[in-house]
Formats: sequence, C-alpha cells, structure tokens
Amino acid sequence: METHSYDLVVIGGGPAGYVGAIRAAQLGLKVACIEKRKTLGGTCLNVGCIPSKALLDSSEHYYHAKTKLGKHGIIVGDLKLDLAQMMKRKNAVVRQLTQGIVGLFKKNKIDFICGHGKLKEINSQEKLVEVENGTQLLKTPRILLATGSAPSDLSFLPFDGSQVISSTEALELNTLPKHLVVIGGGAIGLEMGSVWLRLGSKVTLVEFMDRIIPGMDQQMSLELQKILTRQGFEFRLSAKCLGAQKKKDIIIVEAEDMNSKTKFSLECDVVLVATGRKPYTDGLGLEVVGVQKDKDSRVIINERFETNIAGIYAVGDIVSGPMLAHKAEEEAVAAVEVMTGHAGHVNYGAIPNIVYTWPEVASVGHSEEELKTNGTEYKTGTFPFLANGRAKAMEETDGFVKILADAKTDRILGVHILGPRASDMIAEAVVAMEFGGSAEDLALTCHAHPTLSEAVKEAALAVDKRSIHI
Repeated sequence: METHSYDLVVIGGGPAGYVGAIRAAQLGLKVACIEKRKTLGGTCLNVGCIPSKALLDSSEHYYHAKTKLGKHGIIVGDLKLDLAQMMKRKNAVVRQLTQGIVGLFKKNKIDFICGHGKLKEINSQEKLVEVENGTQLLKTPRILLATGSAPSDLSFLPFDGSQVISSTEALELNTLPKHLVVIGGGAIGLEMGSVWLRLGSKVTLVEFMDRIIPGMDQQMSLELQKILTRQGFEFRLSAKCLGAQKKKDIIIVEAEDMNSKTKFSLECDVVLVATGRKPYTDGLGLEVVGVQKDKDSRVIINERFETNIAGIYAVGDIVSGPMLAHKAEEEAVAAVEVMTGHAGHVNYGAIPNIVYTWPEVASVGHSEEELKTNGTEYKTGTFPFLANGRAKAMEETDGFVKILADAKTDRILGVHILGPRASDMIAEAVVAMEFGGSAEDLALTCHAHPTLSEAVKEAALAVDKRSIHI
C-alpha cells in the first residue's frame, strides 16, 4: 500500500470539499482531495444544482415559446420537444464544469484521489486516512470532512430508480411522464415538478404541511402557490403519503387528507420522493476514531468548525444548518482559514435561500413569521413587479419584493423576493445585511432605470411609506 503525506486531506469533492481544498492550497498547504465519484463537484455539479438549473432553463425556453411568445408578436410554428437533445445539453454543461474543477486542481497543485476515504487511526500529531480502493494510505495532521448529503427515502416508499425516484433519477428521465406525483413541497420538489410540468406532464404535488416551501416567508409561499396553480400544478396540501402500489406500468399512491382524515389515491406512472436530504456520514470511520454525531447523524462541530477530535474539521451538509451549496463553500473557506491561523467567519444571518421556479423565490434573513414569534417590532415595505417598468417590458409581472426592517433602528432584518431573476437580485440585499445596512440605505441607493432591481429600492422606500411608483 502506497503512503503519502499531506498538510490537509479533504474527504469529499463537492462545493465544500473542492473549494476548501483550493483555499488551503492558496494558503500554502499541500492538499489531497478524496472523492468517491470519478468526477469532482459532488451532488451539486453532477446530480443537483447545475443539471437541475440546466433543465429548468431549457424547460423555461420551451414553455415560453409555447405560451408567451405570441404576446411579443412572435408566431411559433410546429413546436416540438427534443428531450434527448435537452438531456445532451444538460450533460455537456455538467461535463464542462466538472472538468473545470480538474483544471483548478492542477493549477493549485492539489492531488485528486478517486476512491472512498475512511478515517483509519489518529493521534495528536498524525492522522491516517485510507482510500478504500486498498492502494493508498494518507498521513496528515488535518482532515476536512465535506462528504455532503444524499436524498432521503421513505421506508414505506423506497426508491426503485424507475417508478419511485429521487431527484437524481428525475434529472435523467428519457421519456415524458404522463402523470408525475411529487412527494414534498420544498425547493427540489417544486423545481423538478416545474421542469416536467412545462414539458407537458401532469404534475400533482403532495405536501404534509399546509403550504409549500414551509421554511420561507408565508406570504411568498401563498403567492407562489397561486402562480404555480395557474401554470398547471395540482396541490394536495396537509396530506400524508401512506405508500404506493405498483400495477405493471402504473403506480397508485395512497395518501390521507390530514384535515378530513379521508384517504385518497393518485394514479401515475412516476413518483418523485423529494422529502429532503440526509447527511452522508456512514462508512467514513467516524465511530472508529470517536468523532461525535447528533441524533440526526450530523457531525457535531464547535465555532471553529472542529469536531471533538482535534485536527478533524467538518463543513457543509454533514453539519447543522441549511443544506445549501453556497453555505457549504463559505464554511469550507472559513474552516481552512481558521485551521491555518486566520480569522475565518460565516455570517449565518446573511445566507440567501432560493427556489428556482418561475418566477423565482429568493430570501435572506428572517421571515415575518419568525419576527412575530420572536416578538421583534418591525416595519414592512412591499412593491409589486406589476408596477415595475422593466418587468412590464418583459411581460413578467408576477410577484413582489418584501423588506422587513427593525421598527426602531431601521436595520434590515429580512428581504424576500418573488419574481423574475430573484436569484440574482437577492445579492443586493445580502450585501446590505452583511454591512448592517438599513432600509434607508437601500432607498437612498441609485438604481439604474429601467431594471428589475428598482423594485428593491421601491420596497425599501415603502418601509417608510414613501414609494414613488405605486
């Protein structure tokens, strides 16, 4: 067995792992990154964020051509769907980006080791990581665990990869489902449901809670549901999935209405289980070396991102907090900076959260419900895209911007955007909150005209009841 020594060994090559590895190399460490996939990028680049957004963009083009171009004076003739070409383009985007990380590793002299990394043994000065292809043993004083997460299944509705699928298989369907039933009303369920709805599938979404995207501001949730219903989504909320029966090419989903306690069934050809993700911590040897986990199998860390074992750090989906790629990246950079004597830090109050439906939903900071629960006095300012010149020109007037500010100090407590390109627009709010900005700061900032971002300025003005354009 070959033995090699490194200053840092990163286990996991996703957004947390590869970003942490690059930052460590920039700081002068000799780094190895172990990834079980043959390609770097983790779930995000391979079977998550990137391929889903590629399909979302493609399906948006198709839906736009089918339903909206006529208003622009563009008459579409014999519109056809080439699903194979759509998937081919999606795969090309993934391939280009994963190969790009390989180039970044070469640039930064990082060793990419393909295999399953497992903690072997530790002492105060040296830790051993075995690559379970049985050929390599890595010695290092520092380990960064960044192994990400996997789709959560349901014990009564296990994945079979064809009729009962996870988000991974939802990105690879080679035929258009006649009827897709989605279990779970969070970001993944809504995004994947949107893709197949736009392309022509009937989509029914079953959600246990009484609203979709339950973690976001309720006003945004209710308005998005109205918009998606107009697009063709069918929602069964406050509904509990009980299981499913397979009959040849048909699958019958059994569920119960939680309010009336009546049972109902949905006949479909594909069921997408999108009820969340679970941290990938099994098979890493954590128990062997004594790394502590909580009841949800997440690795326990301190404010330095360090586990109970000195020199072993953990970030991303395997620790507490939202399972977001950008949160994982920030943690990885901070962890590496801390372990090398720098002042790494993550502001968890300024991490944006986005749902890439159309229109998009983006938020940062507190929701209105959280402020009410906490007893925080606040002011609210809203502005609809219906009154925004650029949105009118684009024929994209659904949604609005909502800003929550402290009633006494005017400091921004939360910003929520439902509308076109909300994912890009939220960055302005994140910067403002990072600097402790007020609604007045946004209101006094000159915004180019005509732009969608003027709605942010108007919402900020509305906090003080002085919007100009409504």
